[in-house]
Amino acid sequence: MPARDYYHDVVKSALITDGWTITDDPFLLEVGKKDLYVDLGAERLIVATRQGRKIAVEVKSFLGPSEVKDLEQAVGQFVLYHAILQESEPDRSLFLAILEEAYESLFTEPIGLILLKREQLRLIVFEPDQGVILRWIPSPI
Repeated sequence: MPARDYYHDVVKSALITDGWTITDDPFLLEVGKKDLYVDLGAERLIVATRQGRKIAVEVKSFLGPSEVKDLEQAVGQFVLYHAILQESEPDRSLFLAILEEAYESLFTEPIGLILLKREQLRLIVFEPDQGVILRWIPSPI
């Protein structure tokens, strides 16, 4: 089993506070003889429609020496996990949980705006000191 991201527990707590039920920690993706682990699996009941909404969350701290290298790794992981989820659980949406600081540094600049414009990433932006989710891009509901 892989090591947890530095902010794993912060994001887990923030999701619970936001009304999500953690169903898997970590969330196992089995592909042939390979096992991959997304940090968290969660779901929330949407009362108005009485349908469960499922997500998988990969937490990334962007604490390495190069935020662009961290972004490359995160996007690669996201693309891989997303493709596998589309095959195995098409009703589950994958999100990348990132620090507000990383969002401001990368996703308000052309490099991140291109990814968001092309809808290649779904983000949960969180504030680690308060342990809260600030925004979902796009909204999970």
